[in-house]
Amino acid sequence: MAIDFPNSPSTGDIHTVSGKQWQWDSEKWIAYGVSLAPDVLKVDSGNNRVGINQTTPTVALDVTGSARITGDLTVSGTTVTVDSASVLVKDRVQFEGATANDYETILVATDPTADRTITLPDATGTVATTTDLASYLTTSSASSTYLPLAGGTLSGAVNAADQIFQRPVMKDYGETKVAMAAHAVDLSLGNVQTYTLSGNQTLTFTNPPATGTAGSFTLIVTNGASATLTWPTSVDWAGGTAPTLTASGIDILTFTTIDGGTIWYGFLAGADMK
Repeated sequence: MAIDFPNSPSTGDIHTVSGKQWQWDSEKWIAYGVSLAPDVLKVDSGNNRVGINQTTPTVALDVTGSARITGDLTVSGTTVTVDSASVLVKDRVQFEGATANDYETILVATDPTADRTITLPDATGTVATTTDLASYLTTSSASSTYLPLAGGTLSGAVNAADQIFQRPVMKDYGETKVAMAAHAVDLSLGNVQTYTLSGNQTLTFTNPPATGTAGSFTLIVTNGASATLTWPTSVDWAGGTAPTLTASGIDILTFTTIDGGTIWYGFLAGADMK
C-alpha cells in the first residue's frame, strides 16, 4: 500500500495512515509502530524522548497523570525528587503496605525554609517517633537506651557504663541499699550497705571506681564490737587507729577513695545510733 506523506513537513510533524503513526525528524519519516493519538503517546525521536499524555516531553520519559508499576522500580541515579503543582503529592510519599486496604503510611515533608538533610545511620533497627519514644526507653545487654531531649519518663534502668553525666540538677533521688553478703562490700551492688557482725570477721572492699574518679560508700554496722572486726589494710583512719564500735547497737561509717581503692579514707560518722 502506497503512503501519501505530506509535502514540506516540519520537524516533529505526525502523520497517521491506517492507524499507524509516522514522525518527520527533519530528514525522513520514522514509523512509530503504534496507533495511539500523539496527545496520548508522543515519541520525540529527535531528542530521544517519550511523552505519555504529554505532547512536548522534556525528559526521556515524561508522564502527565498517575503511573502504576506492578514490578520493582530501580532508580540508578542519586536523587529522587517528589514535586508537582499539586499540594497533595509534592510533599509526601505514600506506602500501601503488604495489605491493600484503607490504611497507608504517608511520609510528609514540612515546607522547608532552607535546604535540609536527614541522615539515616549505618545501622539496623527501628526508627522511633515522638509518639512512641517512651516504648524504647529500656536497656539491656543487647540494646541501647535513647533518652528524650526534653522531658519524658524512664521505664527501666539505664546503664551509663562509666560515662559522664554532666550538669544534672538532682531532686528527690535515692541510693540503692543492700545487705552486705559474704563480708564483702561490693560497690557494684550499691553505695549504702548494711552489715551485722556475727563472730570474728575480716571485711573486703571490691569494685571501686577507677583511679582518678572519687568514690564513696556508707556502711551501717550492727553489733560491730560484739566480736573482732578486721578492716582491709587499705583503710586509713584518723590518727591511724580504727574507731571503737558498739557491741550492741548501730554505727555508721563512710569510706572514700580517689585511687581505685588503693587507699580508703574511713570515718566514723555516727556511733551507737539511737
